Amino acid sequence: MALGEVNSNGDARPSKRRREGLPEKMKALQYSGPEKFAVVEIDVPTIGDDDVLVKISACGVCGTDLHYHKGEFLAKWPLIPGHEAAGTIAAIGKSVSNVSIGDRVTADPLQPCLSCFHCTRRKPLLCESITAFGGNVPGGFAEYCRYPARQVHPIGVLPDLEAVLIEPAACATHGIERMQLEVGSRVLLFGCGPTGILLAQLIRLNGAAHLTIASKAGPKLDLAKRLDIADDYITISDSHPDTDLSALHTANLYGFDIVVEATGAPTVLENAINFVRKGGKLVVYGVYDDKVKIAWSPFKIWENEITVIASFCSVQHMPHVLEYIKAKKLRLDGIVDRTFKIEEWKECMDVVRRQECVKAAIVFG
Repeated sequence: MALGEVNSNGDARPSKRRREGLPEKMKALQYSGPEKFAVVEIDVPTIGDDDVLVKISACGVCGTDLHYHKGEFLAKWPLIPGHEAAGTIAAIGKSVSNVSIGDRVTADPLQPCLSCFHCTRRKPLLCESITAFGGNVPGGFAEYCRYPARQVHPIGVLPDLEAVLIEPAACATHGIERMQLEVGSRVLLFGCGPTGILLAQLIRLNGAAHLTIASKAGPKLDLAKRLDIADDYITISDSHPDTDLSALHTANLYGFDIVVEATGAPTVLENAINFVRKGGKLVVYGVYDDKVKIAWSPFKIWENEITVIASFCSVQHMPHVLEYIKAKKLRLDGIVDRTFKIEEWKECMDVVRRQECVKAAIVFG
């Protein structure tokens, strides 16, 4: 095994370093293939000179985890999912100086190679050989996880169920960079899931004069209203969505400077372009099945000079999020409203699929 490689337990080779008193074994939720998972007892990962071992306290459940469940995206077997982790440093490699044993941290789950075509052109998020903790190497649905020290960020006393939102907030921060909001913009956001709730707050903090959220009724929209994160809220009913969208269009005849599609529903994305004003932007933010196709009029895009933008995950945006948190500008409380043990993973997935919670998390201890 070459230097820097990891095995199925997340071990780094050849260097090893452990703090005395750590257990030899740990529990983890491990997949052996698509939809084949079990709680297993495996070795606690060893770490290299530049690594840390994190004892996981909580790890958020993302819609991406449901794609990994089906073997999509970067899934590599055996797989320990979980990319929104928070925990405590349990051991450090001999070259680590940015954190200490006992520090509470969160981890950036995407580690670019820094040497491929895209990385050398300052686009690390598009890395051809990206390491994805919880995707193609073991992640946070385990009692311990190994990370390179440069991937972890201290969180101080931030509660675990808020700290797991730093990763999705980092993705939202990248989205803000991509859309390049102009001061005074009117913005329409379709969807207010956990990331949508974070994105909405950042939109208002970064230039939007007015934000409208359009969403189905339910706990997510209820929370958005309680947090007061938008100026207008439009409920899209299951029975008469066309009527509700028509009323939204009538109330905004010139459309919106920026329309963000954050539901991941292809039909919503296809219709979202009709709400973009001339010279405006459409942001493709939701996650879709790779087989999905939609139809847009290229003439409409051309004639109205509409810009279509995509925003994919994030790399190295966690320090930005932590600045918002330190300044008390980003509300994280109440977003995670259901917690599960790894033994309850099937139930957790069912609750998430049925949209019976705002945000779920796996917890340990």
